[in-house]
Amino acid sequence: MAQSYPIQSASCEADLLYADACLFGLSRVHGLGAKSLNALLKQFSFIQLVCEPEALLEQGLNPALINKLAAINLDSLTTQLAEYRQQSISVISMASPFYPTLLFELPDPPPLLFCHGDVALLEQQQIAIVGSRGASAAGMRHAFNLAADLSRAGMVITSGLAMGIDTQAHVGALNHYGSTIAVLGTGVDVCYPRRNQAVWSQIAEQGLLVSEFLPGTVAKAQHFPRRNRIIAGLSLATVVIEAEQKSGSLITAELAMDYNREVMAMPGAVNNPYSKGCHALIKQGAALIENSTDVLNELGCSLQKGLYINNEEEKKEDNNTLLGHIGYETTTIDEIASRSGLPIAQLVTLLIDLEIEGHIVSTSGGYTRIGGG
Repeated sequence: MAQSYPIQSASCEADLLYADACLFGLSRVHGLGAKSLNALLKQFSFIQLVCEPEALLEQGLNPALINKLAAINLDSLTTQLAEYRQQSISVISMASPFYPTLLFELPDPPPLLFCHGDVALLEQQQIAIVGSRGASAAGMRHAFNLAADLSRAGMVITSGLAMGIDTQAHVGALNHYGSTIAVLGTGVDVCYPRRNQAVWSQIAEQGLLVSEFLPGTVAKAQHFPRRNRIIAGLSLATVVIEAEQKSGSLITAELAMDYNREVMAMPGAVNNPYSKGCHALIKQGAALIENSTDVLNELGCSLQKGLYINNEEEKKEDNNTLLGHIGYETTTIDEIASRSGLPIAQLVTLLIDLEIEGHIVSTSGGYTRIGGG
């Protein structure tokens, strides 16, 4: 019997620890990347893969892979996970109730996230702010102010802890008593770049450090595109402030587009090479934004008295209308978006509201309407 996908949350602590160890072991199988692992998890349960791999030979599983799966030592992995927790590093696997819902929409969601800080931030609404490491003084000021304003509006600011725009986004949120998440291309216990030690420490205290890489992992060039997909995947929208045409920030924005998330860009001077990436995004359809009001408007939100809110009457009307686009059979999020014509970021918010209100349930393939709602 194939495992349902996304993985159903474990029902008790013992089950969760077992699931964490299984997924930890699978994530460490040499040559089995996140995309391949997730393809396997759509066919087989993680228990089958770890505990009964030989039985899968007749179902077409590669013999070399079966040998690697059979070598997984759950006792050793459980001990290692316990050691991480003693170091104040939380391990959030795909079976955990804390695993971010939005990441399940990625074609290659990370099997585990290693976290240091407030893991509850993972399920809060996030906006990614990214940009150039060599940004101008004006660009860094814009990033700081935008992050501060969006934080005051109740949004969590997510970025990658790089110098320049990323750092200013984190600091802008922290300095205005907001929350921020730094997604790292290293282990969560490794600060990179080293010059950001003070910011790294402040995020560990007031926000959240996240990585899919094992604690102790040092920075490598190939890690950062993988980090970028998590930044884009966690966030309702990605905002780019100053970026060259070939840059990691544009990779993050392109990934956000692939995930049907909102992408926004701040324009700049035409003679500034760091404006070219933003202008290219705007030409491709990214929303042109100048301030936090523009960002919130793009998300269908408003800012009143310093608080992020959705107009409740409009929300109820939108929810009632949206229900008509969701069937009693599984309806994919792409189908709902196509039928409703709503931006994906606004749609996700409304779907969460409907689920909380008990009108729909999340399924492996999308959403299903329940009851007479």
